[in-house]
Amino acid sequence: MKSIKYIYSTLFLLAAGIVTVQAQEKKQDEKGVVTEEVEVVRPYKPILAEAVKLRRSPNLDDVKTYKAKFNYSITDRKLELNSDIQKLQAQALADEKASVLVNNYVKGAFGSQATLLGEAYFNTGKDEGLQLGGYFKHFSQEGKLNKQNSSSQQLSVFGRSILEENTVSGRINFERNGTYFYGIDDARPTFNTDPQKQALTFVELEGELVKNFTEDQDAFSYALKANGYLWGDKYDAKESYFTLNGYVNKRISSFNLGLAASTEFGNTKDALTSVGNNLLRLNPYIRLQVKGAKVTAGINFVQEFGAFSSTRIFPAVTADFTLIPDYLQVFGEVKGDVNRNSLKGFTDENPWLNNNILVKNTVEKLSFSAGIKGTGGPGFGYKAKLYIRQFDDMPLFVNNFADFNKFDVIYDFGKTKLTGLEGEISVQVSDALKWTGKLNIDDWKPAQETYSWFKPGLKVSSNFVYTFNKKLSFNAGVVIQDDVKAKLYLSAPVNPLQYVVPNTSIEEIVTVKGYVDLGIGADYKINNKFSVFAKANNLLNTNYSRYLYYQVNGFNIFGGLSYSF
Repeated sequence: MKSIKYIYSTLFLLAAGIVTVQAQEKKQDEKGVVTEEVEVVRPYKPILAEAVKLRRSPNLDDVKTYKAKFNYSITDRKLELNSDIQKLQAQALADEKASVLVNNYVKGAFGSQATLLGEAYFNTGKDEGLQLGGYFKHFSQEGKLNKQNSSSQQLSVFGRSILEENTVSGRINFERNGTYFYGIDDARPTFNTDPQKQALTFVELEGELVKNFTEDQDAFSYALKANGYLWGDKYDAKESYFTLNGYVNKRISSFNLGLAASTEFGNTKDALTSVGNNLLRLNPYIRLQVKGAKVTAGINFVQEFGAFSSTRIFPAVTADFTLIPDYLQVFGEVKGDVNRNSLKGFTDENPWLNNNILVKNTVEKLSFSAGIKGTGGPGFGYKAKLYIRQFDDMPLFVNNFADFNKFDVIYDFGKTKLTGLEGEISVQVSDALKWTGKLNIDDWKPAQETYSWFKPGLKVSSNFVYTFNKKLSFNAGVVIQDDVKAKLYLSAPVNPLQYVVPNTSIEEIVTVKGYVDLGIGADYKINNKFSVFAKANNLLNTNYSRYLYYQVNGFNIFGGLSYSF
């Protein structure tokens, strides 16, 4: 076999050599030039592009692992486990533009029955730490009866300064009320053809120092207040009064220990009378105040000195319990006191007072009251109270025998009892509609007198406010009072300065009819500075009387303009 292979190989090589020799044969052209074609043959070496070298099926075993180099920095920190719900942070709002406060205004009006109204109010600004202001008011009317004229003026200047620990405030007041004794008896119209004039003047000064409130559970607080006034009428009656009040209080957790004290000095003079009427009060107390309950227990020590001298001690207990927060509270009070009477107080109630009035104090021996108060939801509030009160020397007005249109003051000698019910309600249906009402039902049991003269058994008052829009609003009010009894003398009685027990044989009882007084008003705001208003009183035009022989003005209407700046 090997020999055969060698034979074939030799033959192949010889054949190749012969072919090569023939390919290199020389050629000569016609001119004798020798031309020779040389063909070079070499082994085939293919050249492939790099992309062609890629294998169709990659070798999966050819895997190179890449290991990156990392640098670590370990921080030593405590792991905090906070599973509490995070509080939502309120989004900060853009600062609102500071509102421009209106500190001053003037108002003027006129109307029927020669009605004239003027008001002015002034204030320094919005600085709560320092306030200074004042106001002036004037109102006058002329009724249809002879000299049924009335006028009143008020002037006040006040100031307040809030210091670091205390608040200091003061006030000066001036009042003047002018009227006539225009009372007329229809049965005797010629008895008062030339009514006398009356003018009541009042000047008051007041100052107060108060410790500012603090959240300290063991805080010590105090206050001091001084007040004094001078009063006089057109004739010889004069009255001076000065009082100094103060209290100290120490908080110890839920308890308060305190002492309230006051002293009053009063002197009343007239042509035939001169009375010094002074009081000293001391009221030590202890108060417990915890959630849902507030109870105060103490005594009221009262010492009278001057024209009258006596020493009395009364209970002073109050309690307030919350049964349903914001909806229902129960309260009660037991107290007693000596009520200081004065000509200023009498003429505030009845300006047609006679001369030479006896002034002495009324002792409120024991008073009890209890009730409920609270709210019935947004915009609804209520209060109801039952009270029982007992008085010694209850002052009452009676017509003078000689001058029937002037009133004396007598004192019902003994114990007068009063049982009453008081109710208040407030309903605000919306920002545009609000109604309030108050009811008093009183049952008087006089000591010696047949009736408690001029004391009504029923009195109702109500107010209604409706805002139609930002510019226009309406208001209405009504006052209702039932009949009262008045006493007339058929012959000259005992001098009121010596009056003790009534003599019914020379007395006549007259009924002063009740009344309903309805009034309405409207306000229209022109712009931020100007507004107009109108008011109408006694819409029913009833000639009722609060006191015997003194009719009030009938229907009257007035309106005007106010300017704020």
